[in-house]
Amino acid sequence: MKIRNQRDFGAGIMFIVIGIFFAAIATQYRMGTAAKMGPGYFPFWLGVLMAVIGVIVLLGSMSKKTPEEKMPKWDFKIVLWITGSVALYGLLLPTMGFVVAVLALVFVSASASHEYGWKGTAANALFLVVFTYLAFVQGLGLSFPLLPAFLN
Repeated sequence: MKIRNQRDFGAGIMFIVIGIFFAAIATQYRMGTAAKMGPGYFPFWLGVLMAVIGVIVLLGSMSKKTPEEKMPKWDFKIVLWITGSVALYGLLLPTMGFVVAVLALVFVSASASHEYGWKGTAANALFLVVFTYLAFVQGLGLSFPLLPAFLN
């Protein structure tokens, strides 16, 4: 079989590898049953589902109906910007608080692309701060430091 869509083929491989990885890690926890789930039950089946989706995407990349598409070259600068923004979020959250960490995450990751201006990025950042606050702090009751430690 010929790989007609290299992007889908690569995505399928990625889904399979990540799914198998998480399913394998989840087997180290107590599984339980569907009626009384243990801590490993949901991650295991989520990993299996992700691997199955990966197989479907991979096989679809070889279908004769699929348009041919080459894999674009990786822009490692963009990968580093986005990965760095997530790492920066993790570093800033305990000391600078939730609001500053989310703002830094959005602005640094948006700087990886030339498609977004500062107004759209600011609107996105504001929406993300409000939405994540409502979802995680108000909805789930998680306790994050909201503001920098020196302001509390």
